[in-house]
Amino acid sequence: MSNTTLTGKTWVAIGPAGVVGSVHQVDTGYTFKLISDPGFRAVYPTLDAAKGALGSSIVPGLDTLEFREH
Repeated sequence: MSNTTLTGKTWVAIGPAGVVGSVHQVDTGYTFKLISDPGFRAVYPTLDAAKGALGSSIVPGLDTLEFREH
């Protein structure tokens, strides 16, 4: 995720056991990071795509995540 600027919008991802990660708006789309691995991931073109990628990166079988904008 080099040469990317965070724009200040953040959505916290919350699962049954608490916070699992966050999605961040960047100048070229959206990226996410997990609590267990705090490095930023790839940039996705839409918020929904980044949310889906975050969900796919955590424990299989987790039904839903709640996203809260901060």
